[in-house]
Order: sequence, then structure tokens, then C-alpha cells
Amino acid sequence: MTKKDFTHLDNKTGNPAMVDVGEKQITQRFAKASCRVILGKEIMQSLNAVSELVTKKGPVFQTAIIAGTMGAKKTSDLIPLCHPIGMDDCKITIEAVGEEEILISCTTRVTGKTGVEMEAMTGVSVAALTIYDMCKGFSHDIVITEMKLEEKTGGKRDFKR
Repeated sequence: MTKKDFTHLDNKTGNPAMVDVGEKQITQRFAKASCRVILGKEIMQSLNAVSELVTKKGPVFQTAIIAGTMGAKKTSDLIPLCHPIGMDDCKITIEAVGEEEILISCTTRVTGKTGVEMEAMTGVSVAALTIYDMCKGFSHDIVITEMKLEEKTGGKRDFKR
């Protein structure tokens, strides 16, 4: 693999560089990312016993949805070469899958010259970290796993896992 294969390197100097999107067309762009959080049976039983697990820090899933949305909106502040964008939409869902884990999904949309996959991946990451933080009083055995881009459309290449 050569340096020009990396999108965030200047081909002449090899230095880090933001991708120039000035000549790109404005299109509708969409991305979906997901991750799994293995909480364990004890925490999942507590979650299943009530509609929303409330800790001293507040309602776990509701807080994680807000935190994930905030994280997605702040992606360009966290990832050095990401373009700041004004997202049209960001939705985070959290659902139980099996006896020990949850699935977090984040979908993002923008009308612009650059995609929103980093925002979707940041959204699920921050939501998962928020759930970990709020549930660690129950157990430190929580595992955040399988963060991945599920789908993206509207750019040079569409992708679907």
C-alpha cells in the first residue's frame, strides 16, 4: 500500500491533510453504524424487570441516546481530520438481543459534500461508553464489541455489510 492510498495524507508531502471536498457534488448521504454491549445476565435482568433501568446517574438508555446524539454532532471535534457538518438527522436505537447483550444502532443523514459514517460510528461509541459508565457500579465485566459501519449511501461508493 502506498501513501496515496490513504485519503488523509497529502500526496506530495505525506503529511496529514483534510480531504478537499470543494469539487464534490452535494448529495443526500446516509450512514448506519452499530455495536453490541455485553452487559451480562444480572444487569439484563435488572433492565428487563423495569421498562428503563434508572441508576444514580439517571435513566440508562435515555441518557445513552442523548449522549450518542451529542457525540455524533461533535465528531469533527474528536476526529482531527473530519469535516464539521450540519447533520440533517441522527437517530439512536437500543434494543435487547439475547439474555446478556444489547444492540446500539445509529443512523445519520446529511445533504452535503461529505459523508456521515464517522458521525454514525461516533454516535454508537459514545452511547455504548455512556451505558458502560452508568452500569459499571453493577459490574466491570461489561464488554463493548463489534462496532462497525453497516451501510452508507450517497458518496463516491455505496456500502452495505
